[in-house]
Amino acid sequence: MGYGAMRRLRNVTIALIFLAGAPVAAEPVTVVALGDSLTAGYGLPEGEGLVPQLQGWLAAQGSDAVVVNAGVSGDTTAGGRARLDWALTPEADALIVTLGGNDMLRGLPPEEARANLESILQAAKDRGLAVLLVGMKAPANWGPEYKATFDAMYPELAGAYGALLLDDFFAGLAAAGADPADPASLAPWLQDDGIHPSRAGVTEIVKALGPKVLELVAQAGT
Repeated sequence: MGYGAMRRLRNVTIALIFLAGAPVAAEPVTVVALGDSLTAGYGLPEGEGLVPQLQGWLAAQGSDAVVVNAGVSGDTTAGGRARLDWALTPEADALIVTLGGNDMLRGLPPEEARANLESILQAAKDRGLAVLLVGMKAPANWGPEYKATFDAMYPELAGAYGALLLDDFFAGLAAAGADPADPASLAPWLQDDGIHPSRAGVTEIVKALGPKVLELVAQAGT
């Protein structure tokens, strides 16, 4: 073997040794956002809904996590449970669960919603996924017993399954000065239907949700 060939072989060998010792860049954490119209971005132009605004917020914090929109308008906890296997692709590292609003609006038994959420959390646990459970607050019109049972299931389930918890999806609106007991104070943050957040409302919601998602990403990355 000539000197030139030996030198080229040596250089290749050195390069291979260097590459073998170099750290491998971690893949971005993939977060699946399982929810209903609040997650899907109902009534908002593309790019203004919850998932794209959350994605932008995370990027602004220096996170390269990828959020997948698995929100379906009108979905109940039963619907989310039924399509969980479809929503959780092999790339999923973490799961945000924002379900129960439609159960509550329809007055469905809290026990049914709890059983469905429990099934979702168990499935995520079996897959080794980090989970953030986002709660809802029932209105008073279904009675105090319904409200107490419904509201309590989110912190109870989060504790039982070791999930992170944001107790109220609309917490960001309260932080912005809205009073959940005063519909007029919520108007600047909601669409004309009085239920779904406007672009500005989503921005405030993301301010409260975002730090919890950063915690979720950190858990998923360990």
